[in-house]
Amino acid sequence: MSDLPGLVQFMNAVAELARGARSPSIQPVWERHLLRARDPPRVTFEHEEYDTIADTKGTVIPFEDMVHKSFFFGPSEIAAIRQLIPVNQKATTFEILSAFVWRCRTSALQPEPEEIVRMMCVISIQNLFNPPLLPPGFYGNTIVFSMVTSTAAKLCINPIEYALELVKNSKSTATSQEYVKSTIDYMVIKGRPHFTVVRNFVVSDLTRVGFDKLDYGWGQPAYGGLAKAGVGAIPGVSSCHIPFKNRNGEKGIVVPICLPKNAMDLFVKELNRLLYHVPNHLSVVALRASSISSSL
Repeated sequence: MSDLPGLVQFMNAVAELARGARSPSIQPVWERHLLRARDPPRVTFEHEEYDTIADTKGTVIPFEDMVHKSFFFGPSEIAAIRQLIPVNQKATTFEILSAFVWRCRTSALQPEPEEIVRMMCVISIQNLFNPPLLPPGFYGNTIVFSMVTSTAAKLCINPIEYALELVKNSKSTATSQEYVKSTIDYMVIKGRPHFTVVRNFVVSDLTRVGFDKLDYGWGQPAYGGLAKAGVGAIPGVSSCHIPFKNRNGEKGIVVPICLPKNAMDLFVKELNRLLYHVPNHLSVVALRASSISSSL
């Protein structure tokens, strides 16, 4: 019914009323007709994000023995990741961190080398275009997915820049108006299929949605975001980037991860190896990035 910007807009409206406003500063609008399919519908892109893929190898993450951890990436961690890519390869923090976590997560799950692995970024079109496609006050769902694929071997053997370039190219395609219209038309033709979950990792960016600015009369919140990753019908598949200030007052990004216990241990070791140059054969000593989980 709503995407994240719509949810935050609703929460902000409630916050304004709680502080004594007579009505929300941004009035809700319906305007669903603006997202109707074309007549006739025309699918002009390959929408791999909705491919029907048989889970012949049991590659959807199992439900049992799941572990939740939240990892804090402060300025030093982000700087360390940026050192892993060429200086001239420009990218946003979301793109870099998403590519990095995807690679570490894939390595931890240990798929077959030639198996296809996937990552999708959740993209809201609410404020994507100028002029915007939708008016202020629209509460409906306005997301599309960008999809990247690779063999597990190529993703895990190549430098981080390989994954990063895949993410950047996919996002560039998905943020075009034609791609958005093609997605809408695809939904109509295919009957609103669910996105694929087989060897997939879904990431969304919560760092700028405005959770940190909500005020219900008691001041700004200490935290706004998911408590756990990948909960619900498909545990372990999704995650997000959440703004956070740690106990030392250091601003950074929390990334919640849900994995089977053995995979989580490997994930932490891979983070140690890449960020802090800790060899995999050594025991992991309180990774700074995972210490945040006790405070959420």
